[in-house]
Amino acid sequence: MEPQPEMQQPRQQTPQPQSEPITPRARRTFAQRVSRKVTTQDGWFGGYDYGWLCLPSLPWSKRSHEPPFYALDAELPLLLAIASGLQHALAMLAGLITPPIIFASALNLDSATSSYMISASLIGCGILSLVQISRIPLFGGYYLGTGLISVVGTSFSTLSTANGIFDAMYRDGTCTSTTAADGTATRNACPDAYGKLLGTSLICSFLEMFMAFVPARILKRVFPPMITGTVVLLIGASLVGDSGALNWGGGSNGCQNFPTSGIFELCPTIFAPRPLPWASPEFIGLGFLSFVAIILTELFGSPFLKNISVIVGLGVGCIVAGAAGYIDGSSIKSAPSITFLWVHTFKIGVYPPAILPMLAVYVSLAMEAIGDITASAEVSRVDVRGLEFDSRVQGGVLSDGLGGFISALFTVAPLSIFAQNNGVIAITRCANRAAGRWCCVFLIIFGILGKVSGALLAIPNPVLGGVTTFLFASVAVSGLRVLSFARYTRRDRFILAAALSFGLGDLLVPGIFTHLFDGVNNPNSALQGFFNSITIILSTPFLAAALVAVILNVILPKDTEGPGSEEDAGVDDAEKQLESPESSRA
Repeated sequence: MEPQPEMQQPRQQTPQPQSEPITPRARRTFAQRVSRKVTTQDGWFGGYDYGWLCLPSLPWSKRSHEPPFYALDAELPLLLAIASGLQHALAMLAGLITPPIIFASALNLDSATSSYMISASLIGCGILSLVQISRIPLFGGYYLGTGLISVVGTSFSTLSTANGIFDAMYRDGTCTSTTAADGTATRNACPDAYGKLLGTSLICSFLEMFMAFVPARILKRVFPPMITGTVVLLIGASLVGDSGALNWGGGSNGCQNFPTSGIFELCPTIFAPRPLPWASPEFIGLGFLSFVAIILTELFGSPFLKNISVIVGLGVGCIVAGAAGYIDGSSIKSAPSITFLWVHTFKIGVYPPAILPMLAVYVSLAMEAIGDITASAEVSRVDVRGLEFDSRVQGGVLSDGLGGFISALFTVAPLSIFAQNNGVIAITRCANRAAGRWCCVFLIIFGILGKVSGALLAIPNPVLGGVTTFLFASVAVSGLRVLSFARYTRRDRFILAAALSFGLGDLLVPGIFTHLFDGVNNPNSALQGFFNSITIILSTPFLAAALVAVILNVILPKDTEGPGSEEDAGVDDAEKQLESPESSRA
């Protein structure tokens, strides 16, 4: 998830031919093309340098050459399409499995349900990514999908907001807790809470569908990089504290509070193969090992391995954890060999206090989609100006909103465009949609193979935490990158300071707004639900900051400083540097 600044002046793109002369190759039938692809050496391997892709590199060495660039619809060798598709799938795998694991942990769901949630997420991502990649024409010049390798996954903004919604459900009695003799409260399993999240997101998804038909210039004016960058920064930072670092220490399910009784007296529970107190050296060491594996892969790995460094970190951590006896294999044994959607179902409902927060989430998803589509288009060498690009944005946002509706029917939290795979396109120089389709095939296969989900669920919390801390910090860095394109006039600095006053305050002092309306005894259930909605919004750092930033951006007058001021000149120089060939290669 790496939104790009919409206000940045795009670089000049090399004109691409819109059509090619009809050749004998173009006249071949589909069957002949398939036959040639699977029966000839050229069809399988082409002229691609596979040694460049797979051989390791030294940090001080430089590559003498780069492979050719494969455009969206160029003819792609079959082996390269499969290899690139696998890279795309593995590059985004950690980001896809993290949300369902965290959802299941927050609601204390059993391993069978948790494993199914991972499988459903992978299958849903594969199906809806195919829709995004296809670019289906509709009516009146509108489209469904981007026509780029735009893959989808559960947005981390949904994850952050869902945690606040689940907390509210346990507070108001929608979900129950058990209180031990020492006063420690343990959350009981609450699958209905997940069903209410799905139902609420289903009805709120229509907002993003509507936004798909709003002109892009209006959206950019209301949500400039100053706002979107702040939102993404706080999403990443809050997830590091709410999930990443807590799991690195051993767990985020209650054992971090050091209860003196109950199953969470030790992490991850007292029934684990080797339970320990939270933040024990063994746990910290396992997470740090995974973290170091990511760094070493970046230093010495081949382009293929660098694209999947997060998976390498998970693999190294799991190997050591398994040898040391920290892995419980029960989830692998209990997982079915083959599974699909709707093997488990959830009672769909609507949680009224979550409606306003989820509407805000869908607004942020639309902004993320615009940035991600821009990033994917740039790295795919597609012009980011003109009517065709506007139609890609419109189709991507519409597919994003429709994906939120369909994913709820798939028993999956809202799915939106990801940008984790843009690095794969940049390094492999392959933006071909055939690679994207193979990525979708691999994701669906991973989801259908139930043992894969069981194995992913068996990853020890410290290993997962060491990797996801890096992943969530990367999200925060994406927000900083977007903020770097703001002009930082006095008005911008004021809006940013006001937004961070709420966002950072809520982030550093969790619970400051949790009891805001506890003293209000209101018999009106609708008004009480509205109060609960406000509590959820104010208790979610990025939502609170976004609310303040949007209001101030609308009501504050524009600065009167001219573009020739010394401050603006410095910003212009920085933007020119970012647009230089050296910067684009970096």
